[in-house]
Amino acid sequence: MSQPDPKPTSPSRRDFLKTSTIAAVGASALSSLTVLPGAYAQGSETIKIGLIGCGGRGTGAASQALSTQGGVKLTAMGDLFPDRLNGAVNELKKAVGEKKERFDVADDRKFTGFDAFQKVLATDVDLVILATPPHFRPMHFAAAVAAGKNCFIEKPVAVDGPGVRSILKTSEEAKKKGLAVVCGLQRHHQFGYIETMKRLHEGEIGDIVASRAYWNMGSLWMNPRKPEWSDMEWQLRNWLYFAWLSGDHICEQHVHNLDVVNWAKQAHPISCSGMGGRQVRTDPAFGHIFDHHANHYEYADGSWLFSQCRQIPDCADSVSEHFIGTKGKASLDSGRWTIDAAAKWRYDGEKNNPYQTEHDDLFASIRAGKPLNEGQFVAESTLTAVMGRMATYSGKKVTWEQALNSELHLGPTTYDFGPLPTPPVAVPGVTVSFELDRVFRNSGCGYSSCSRCIPHLVSVRRIAAYELPQVSNGPRHNDVKACDSAGKND
Repeated sequence: MSQPDPKPTSPSRRDFLKTSTIAAVGASALSSLTVLPGAYAQGSETIKIGLIGCGGRGTGAASQALSTQGGVKLTAMGDLFPDRLNGAVNELKKAVGEKKERFDVADDRKFTGFDAFQKVLATDVDLVILATPPHFRPMHFAAAVAAGKNCFIEKPVAVDGPGVRSILKTSEEAKKKGLAVVCGLQRHHQFGYIETMKRLHEGEIGDIVASRAYWNMGSLWMNPRKPEWSDMEWQLRNWLYFAWLSGDHICEQHVHNLDVVNWAKQAHPISCSGMGGRQVRTDPAFGHIFDHHANHYEYADGSWLFSQCRQIPDCADSVSEHFIGTKGKASLDSGRWTIDAAAKWRYDGEKNNPYQTEHDDLFASIRAGKPLNEGQFVAESTLTAVMGRMATYSGKKVTWEQALNSELHLGPTTYDFGPLPTPPVAVPGVTVSFELDRVFRNSGCGYSSCSRCIPHLVSVRRIAAYELPQVSNGPRHNDVKACDSAGKND
């Protein structure tokens, strides 16, 4: 596990990239970045890739990385499960086609188990693709940067406040080391989005006073439990449905739409409240996450974002973002980008595959010695989603600082294939979502295992939960010192 990091004060949030990536203005953007030593001149050197997380998204990202220009090859792979690794091997061999030299993963560079990521990082790869369930992203990202590797990190990059703080810290370390960091928020590399953002930032619809964002869709996959699976294996093979692994679908999916609004606003929200629940997808086979969330976020300028995400079949679907400004409005809706202002506009330029372009941009920046770093905005967009989940699970208003500085770590602190109880379904008004000391504030005790103050609470660090259940009433003490000695063992 990653080590606890000190709480930071919020870094400046106004330095979002106005157009995000080199794709925004083409190759000329590279000229504005500092050249770093060790550039891959004119693509003459081969960039070696390691894949950590061999599921569908990891396999797809590796295929796209292997389709970039210049010398590139995959030389190491790691996954928790051998069957997932072997499946990815077969798919990637097909994907490279006639360029068979691009897949160069010998058997002694195929790793499985919880320590597979460490073994991949110990090889001579230049870049790693981090595509495991999001819970592991902060730990893997920190290890990758410590090992001097460029990174492609899938979204979301964390599931809780401690994880986001770790990502922000590691992103700064990557900058100091001259390492590239590109994330899986591919809209930042999609030409239609880039052109629309350019117009919004130039004031074409005036000041944005309200926004709407949606990811409403039907059902996703689920792997029925097999008798031989432990709790841990079952949850990992169904990671979407456990908040400690995915952050809930508000984080795993809806982060895309929330990120677009932050990008347009060039800011993050300062607070959030909302509601949600688990109304249709109630079978325990689907873990414990909600099937719908509805939030409203407030930004520092007084504007609002109204957000919905839903995974329920046979309902109205929408994956889109919309903006209302003082001079007009904009709609970014499933590949259609329009502005209705003094002059009507619709994007009719070149359309690209942003999943491919994000890798093209990443590798181009490495070869030029001018590495991109998308760590801050993906961390902030991830925290925007985390804050939304905290609000819907608890029914409380949550501020940015509360979410960022939360000490609530989701999930276990050790990993093995054994028992792991499914967390309870969150109950708004009962579930606690804030920093740990909020739970104990009235008792004057800062220890979750203090038997004198909260006799009915099992140590939170032994609960694989997403948020804490509200503790039952117990004896309280105003003498913090008296409680302190009782809780030292936590």
